[in-house]
Amino acid sequence: MPNEKSQTQRLRIKLRSYDCKMLDDSLKKIIETARRTGAAITGPILLPTNVKKYTVNRSVHTDKKSREQFELRVHKRLVDICESSGSTVEELMKLDLPAGVDIEIKM
Repeated sequence: MPNEKSQTQRLRIKLRSYDCKMLDDSLKKIIETARRTGAAITGPILLPTNVKKYTVNRSVHTDKKSREQFELRVHKRLVDICESSGSTVEELMKLDLPAGVDIEIKM
C-alpha cells in the first residue's frame, strides 16, 4: 500500500495569460485530458488579476499635462490534479496549447 502512494503524485498547474478567454480554453483542455485519464481534479481556482498601469506623455516636448494611460492585466488560474498516473502526465505533455498562455507545473 505505501508503494502505491509513492506512485501517485499531485500536480499543481498554474496558468497565466493576458487574454482570459484563451486562458479558459486552455484550462478546459487540461481538465478534459485529466478526467479522461481518470485523475481527480481540484479547481480551477481563480487567482487575483495583476494590473500594471503605465502613464506616458502624449508628446515629447509640448503639453506636459497631456498624458495617456495604459494598463496590462495578467489573469491567473490554478488547478491541482490529484491521483495522477504516468498516462496523465504523458497526455498533458501532448496537449497543444496556445503560445499566449504561460504554464508552470509543480510536482
